[in-house]
Amino acid sequence: MKVLRERTKMLCTKSQYGAATWWELLQLKIFIFFWKECSEFSQRNTKFTSLCERAELNALSEKEKAEMKKKLEEEF
Repeated sequence: MKVLRERTKMLCTKSQYGAATWWELLQLKIFIFFWKECSEFSQRNTKFTSLCERAELNALSEKEKAEMKKKLEEEF
């Protein structure tokens, strides 16, 4: 069952970021249909993604990451 949970988590995440193939989407739908735990995880993950999008969370650009890393290395 643990393997199923991990697979569902991976498929759910991939589908929400548009990286899942049609086969993976079909597998996810089957998991969600047959296993309540998978369905609940999918619902929580969808809500979390929605909240992150509404919060307009932004990540650092590669340039900003490099600058921050350089500053940290200089200090230590």
